[in-house]
Amino acid sequence: MFEQVFKNIDDILHKDAGCGSELDYVEQTSWVLFLKYLDDLEKDKETAALLSGKTYEKIVESNFSWTTWAAPKLKNGKIDHNALTGDDLVEFVNSELFPYLKKFKTNAENADTIEYKIGEIFSELKNRIQSGYNLREVVNLIDELRFRTHAEKHEMSHLYEGKIKNMGNAGRNGGEYYTPRPLIRTIVKVVNPKIGDTIYDGAVGSAGFLVEAFDYLNKKGLSTSDVETLQKNTFYGKEKKSLAYIIGIMNMILHGVEAPNIIHTNTLAESLTDIQEKDRYDIILANPPFGGKERAEVQQNFPIKTGETASLFLQHFIKILKAGGQAGVVIKNTFLSNADNATIALRRMLLENCNLHTILDLPVGTFTGVGQKTVILFFEKGKKTSDIWHYELKVDRSLGKREPINENDFIEFIELQKNYKISNNSWIKNISDIDKSSYDLTLTNPNKKVEIKIRQSNIILPEFDMLTVETADILKSDLFSSQIEELSSFDFNSWEKTTVGEVCDFFNGKAHEKVIDVNGNYIVVNSKFISTDGNVKKYTVEQIFPLYEGDVVLVMSDVPNGKALGKCFLIDENDKYSLNQRICAIRSERFNSKYLYYHLNRNKHFLDFNNGENQTNLRKGDILDCPLVIPPMEIQDRIVEILDNLKDETNQVKENIREKSILAEELQQSILGLPFKF
Repeated sequence: MFEQVFKNIDDILHKDAGCGSELDYVEQTSWVLFLKYLDDLEKDKETAALLSGKTYEKIVESNFSWTTWAAPKLKNGKIDHNALTGDDLVEFVNSELFPYLKKFKTNAENADTIEYKIGEIFSELKNRIQSGYNLREVVNLIDELRFRTHAEKHEMSHLYEGKIKNMGNAGRNGGEYYTPRPLIRTIVKVVNPKIGDTIYDGAVGSAGFLVEAFDYLNKKGLSTSDVETLQKNTFYGKEKKSLAYIIGIMNMILHGVEAPNIIHTNTLAESLTDIQEKDRYDIILANPPFGGKERAEVQQNFPIKTGETASLFLQHFIKILKAGGQAGVVIKNTFLSNADNATIALRRMLLENCNLHTILDLPVGTFTGVGQKTVILFFEKGKKTSDIWHYELKVDRSLGKREPINENDFIEFIELQKNYKISNNSWIKNISDIDKSSYDLTLTNPNKKVEIKIRQSNIILPEFDMLTVETADILKSDLFSSQIEELSSFDFNSWEKTTVGEVCDFFNGKAHEKVIDVNGNYIVVNSKFISTDGNVKKYTVEQIFPLYEGDVVLVMSDVPNGKALGKCFLIDENDKYSLNQRICAIRSERFNSKYLYYHLNRNKHFLDFNNGENQTNLRKGDILDCPLVIPPMEIQDRIVEILDNLKDETNQVKENIREKSILAEELQQSILGLPFKF
């Protein structure tokens, strides 16, 4: 039942002009879902109070309760047809309901109460559902849901986790919201928290680690005191980003933690010198973001200065863990071997301040859509490292959306880790064998035998067929065709015709060779950075040419028939990038910046300068002459929404084709090798 309701809600939100992505669907579903959950919670508490002869004072005033504005009922139990809808509903939600709920934060007795959490959530939220009729449909669907029994809450929490997982699978910064649950459960089992431990995640995201730790500890037979301890004094988290914070709070509430101790703050903005014993935790479980760069003022909070976000988080975790405390932290595998001074110093800090007893090496594909290999560091604070037990996790398949990591993949690891047993996949390295000049922890399995395993064709072909069907389903779907039809239906001839030079500001980048530094704070926007969609980076210690959110940067030079000429990148943040030479920046107030990005990216006007024989060097005048059309802003917004959706769908098609190519190569090897198997 719940699953179909979620699908119906997504269909409604897809039609709404204010919701353009899976992230919007989850965010908007979350706030409506939360208010319905709160109403059911209040009813349960009121019933319990009556049964014990007490009175219950409701948290939400009657004028703003779910049963008043969202679902006023007739005697037959149906929603009153006079219930708010259309513009009246949107006006009430935006002008009255949200401001009322925001005030809970300032009026609450303390931050541990559900009242405070209500206020904090709605201080971060904005109603994005523009159509009051769409909002009415969503409200009506959610009103049908029930959160009263344990089974209902369990099903709801399971489906909500599924939505978070889908965000990760869609490739929209998925790791920020979703760490595979079989992996989290494995980490929790190894760390083995107990009732009374304080458990902390400083990069809480969707609160997956805290939720799984709660489920691990929330066993039958707990005393009333134990239950209260779990509810109020066990789980703690911090999250910088608003949407992740909201999803994390909602996820914990749906799993049974009524007032989660999650704070909306930038963890790394706290100085390590300010952390005292009272601030420390018994257990740390975390998957901090990696690949990001922190500004110089943030780095000043740490003894080891580095722009690498994950390295700063690891310093934070070491500092905030109690003596004797245990941690399980996900980090990219390059941490084990990077030769820059900051990473070497951090490895030394970890080994000298903690017992790094276990490193779990994960296969590529453990995180859907993330090509970076990762490892799990398990360590205890207060003892120096003596022996490190390594385990190389192997699976007999290519991991991905269709073949995700699962519980069975970790069975051997969990069993062997208990006593640090040596096997074909595990080995021990003594601290004396580690080079003290680099503290290199590179994983090299001494028991590893090189073995190329080619599967049989009857195993490969069904996977090949499945990819073919999935690709056809995307391209033949009503949604795909309707979006293309809508793009074709716009009245292009009525739009203003102009050029880049007439409506945009143009800027040339500058040379950065002398200020390139792996530990720099700013990303150099060069041809390689743009052509790899921001995946290959160089850093600079000096922001020679600052870029600003909304700037469109464009590659001006490329080899004959190169794929980088005219390619664009949309700047997503201030004080983060510096513009290199032969890259230009284009800035305009006449456009939705992403519309301008789509308009200019690999525009035919630029590609026509390529003669296929010589390097192409676009001049300023060539770029200023590029023709543009300017539709009304609301149409620009709609075009961006459609193109974003089509880009996601065609990216999935490209990924399917890539996987089919790999399978075709394996299939060929399998078939050609058939006569020689003996």
